[in-house]
Amino acid sequence: MEEVYFTDKTFEKIDFTLNPLEKGDYENCRFVNCDFASTNLSEIKFIECEFKGCNLSMAKLNKTTLRDIRFIGCKMLGLHFEHCNEFGLSFSFDNCNLKHSSFFKAKLKKTTFKNSILHEADFTDCDLTASVFDICDFTRATFEKTILEKADFRTSYNFSIDPEKNRVKKAMFSMSGAAGLLDKYDVEIGQ
Repeated sequence: MEEVYFTDKTFEKIDFTLNPLEKGDYENCRFVNCDFASTNLSEIKFIECEFKGCNLSMAKLNKTTLRDIRFIGCKMLGLHFEHCNEFGLSFSFDNCNLKHSSFFKAKLKKTTFKNSILHEADFTDCDLTASVFDICDFTRATFEKTILEKADFRTSYNFSIDPEKNRVKKAMFSMSGAAGLLDKYDVEIGQ
């Protein structure tokens, strides 16, 4: 079966759980209010695309190319970004729900996460150098051997980051957020 190529196309209110997205290349396309829940997006190439108000929860991302992608207001539960094609992997998240998603060993320098929920997300062995986390909730997220140098956590909350197990040089934290760097010591910090 021959792969398709789409450019500058908008896909709106399509339920891809009923009719799967065709395997191929999608460049500068927009996906608005589409349902990709539990679909297979493996080996599809998305370049400079925008996903707005979409449900991508539990979608399969084996060798999926995500290059310069904007996710806005998307439900993205349990995604395994470590299975994506790592060449050119780059995206931003704004107002997304990324609970239980995994970024294991992903190289995501200068990635922007804005107004997003990252409960129980896994950032083990991830490179987040100079990334920005603007108003993000990290309840029970895992940071282990994570590179967080020059990352900005000043407006984020509920994170627990062990500076002895992660690289945090020049990372930025607020005074209230700094308590998340001391969790392992089980100390109480007063006002």
